[in-house]
Amino acid sequence: MVNDKENKESMKEAIDTLNQIVASSSTPKTIKKSISDLIKNLTEEELALSVRAANTIGLLDDVTQDPNMPSYVRTQLWQAVSKLESIRE
Repeated sequence: MVNDKENKESMKEAIDTLNQIVASSSTPKTIKKSISDLIKNLTEEELALSVRAANTIGLLDDVTQDPNMPSYVRTQLWQAVSKLESIRE
């Protein structure tokens, strides 16, 4: 069973990566808005950590399909997805 501490650390790293994308001046505003909404969903504690991670992974897949997204932002999003995928019950 995966340690709860490891799950929380993975979640924190994913949120930090997403916050870096939002803070970047070169990220398009529409993408910043989408990612900001996802960060809010990740930080709400109504659902289990693994459920929040799974929901966000699905939504991030939609965000990465945006044709206006710079390639380096897409790469950062994939890094966040990788961290979220490591979260298990």
